[in-house]
Amino acid sequence: MTEKNRETFSSRLGFILVAVGCAVGLGNVWKFPYLCGQNGGAAFILIYLLCLAFLALPILVCELSVGRASRKSSAKSFDALKPGGTHWHLSGYMCMAGTYLLMMFYTCVCGWMFYYFMLYMGGSLGGSVLPPEQIGDQFGDMLNSPLLMTMSTFFVIIMAFGICSLGVRKGVENVTKWMMIGLFVLIVVLAVHSLMLPGADKGVAFYLVPDFGAVVENGIGKVVFAAMSQAFFTLSIGIGAMSIFGSYLDRSRSLMSEGVIITVLDTLVALFAGLTIIPACFAYHIEPGAGPSLVFITMPTVFEHMMGGRIWGGLFFLFLAVAALSTVVAVFENIIAYAMDLWGWSRRKAVIVNLLSMCVLSIPCVLGFNVLSGLQPMGAGSSILDLEDFLVSYNFLPLGAIVYLLFCVSKNGWGWDNFINEANAGKGMRFPAILRRFMIWGSPLLIVVIYLKGYYDTFAPKGTGYLVLWMFLAILFLCMVGFIAFKGTRKQEKRESA
Repeated sequence: MTEKNRETFSSRLGFILVAVGCAVGLGNVWKFPYLCGQNGGAAFILIYLLCLAFLALPILVCELSVGRASRKSSAKSFDALKPGGTHWHLSGYMCMAGTYLLMMFYTCVCGWMFYYFMLYMGGSLGGSVLPPEQIGDQFGDMLNSPLLMTMSTFFVIIMAFGICSLGVRKGVENVTKWMMIGLFVLIVVLAVHSLMLPGADKGVAFYLVPDFGAVVENGIGKVVFAAMSQAFFTLSIGIGAMSIFGSYLDRSRSLMSEGVIITVLDTLVALFAGLTIIPACFAYHIEPGAGPSLVFITMPTVFEHMMGGRIWGGLFFLFLAVAALSTVVAVFENIIAYAMDLWGWSRRKAVIVNLLSMCVLSIPCVLGFNVLSGLQPMGAGSSILDLEDFLVSYNFLPLGAIVYLLFCVSKNGWGWDNFINEANAGKGMRFPAILRRFMIWGSPLLIVVIYLKGYYDTFAPKGTGYLVLWMFLAILFLCMVGFIAFKGTRKQEKRESA
């Protein structure tokens, strides 16, 4: 696809809602509430907001700038902007790998959302249909069925690629725009209803009053690592998922303005999701830190107690399904753009090939809960999904974020002047130049320290063998980032001096 005939968004609102759709997803409505419940409620939120403002937002602007300046997906954007003799183009392959890996498990979990929505609509859940002790069995039965898991996952893949096949304006923009408007209405209705439940005030207090004792108890490094990873995961930064939408954007608005709007709207959805789930848990004496099962076991238990549980449960899982699907559509658009930029494929061919490929690639995660349940790559009780999620959330996203950051601010990369000119092109907020030194030294160092400390806190309790293995892999990943960012620096400097 050449720059001349590259598709664009029909309006600024369309771009913002599609970008927010990419950001809003499982990170907001599945991970954020239970991470908040596990790590001290409001204390975790405060750390999370600091990570968003000082780490994630500047990198989001970097991604958008690289996309808009190159007019290409991350598969070719570094090639278009990098200085000669450097190896930044290798990060394009890292972005591609991270994107595919993300969708290998994300589509599976999105399928769970649609399955639960259908259970409520069909009357199998809600209105005290099942005793609370059998709610977990319903979730387990779903996971244990290879056919059901495969069908729900393939349903999501086919629907999302079908939307992308219509193009940027008619498909991705038009459909995502209405999905996001509906999502915002749903989350406000659900949050208001949850706040009106008897006893919800205790949940609000837990949610809004910081408990730093819980942060210390869980380990400061582990909590900060979780907050940083969540900030990167929720904005989908580090693997080029946002860069593609910058490539479809004109230069009428500054990217700092767009980045702030995307971040604020994404954060509001996460906060409202917490206001929906945590007060409801307190109202019905349910543990808010129940982990990943919070959405699929704890919340259905709440709806079984609740008057009109079938309606509220159906709306809740419709909200989750729409949030997840909006991200799938946005990331699939990125995957399609890879094929169009790299090999010059038509959109139709890119859709068909990637649809079939994604169906195959999703199988390990689907079977990881049943046929391949004996594979526990991260220790007892783990699954293939846990491994894929860990590789993306705790590796590809933060390390990819470092690459985008260094590319935009270092002399060996695109460079600060080029970045700031692109970020500030158009009307709106200027990118704060005062952040330059922090982005060159502070942000990368902070991300690396938090990254290594988080690895240590995560694997130290699992035993020395796991700790040594995974710390070795962490250092190996960091060396890979160093090779991409600094290989060829001296040769480039010699050529410039000559």
